Amino acid sequence: MGDIGQFLPMILIFVVAYFFMIRPQMKRSKDEKKFAAELKKGDRVITKSGLHGKVMDLSDKDSSCILETMAGKLKFDRSAISMEMSKKLNAPKEKK
Repeated sequence: MGDIGQFLPMILIFVVAYFFMIRPQMKRSKDEKKFAAELKKGDRVITKSGLHGKVMDLSDKDSSCILETMAGKLKFDRSAISMEMSKKLNAPKEKK
């Protein structure tokens, strides 16, 4: 029992780190991949660098998409699309 008692604090630290740091990060990564895979033509999106645009074309071959912006058409990797900002952009507006 004494040997296990020495390692109990380390085990607890690992368990806490897993549930508060590692697991949420894995879930977020999974959600971002799902979001990128579900993009479709006509979706309004924001890139992680803050560029607003509308999806014009999607390529499964190189995992990219073409966005139409005020500056013209630009090609981005799907991973450059911000899931959080794009969902806020497309959320229904609340009436005041």
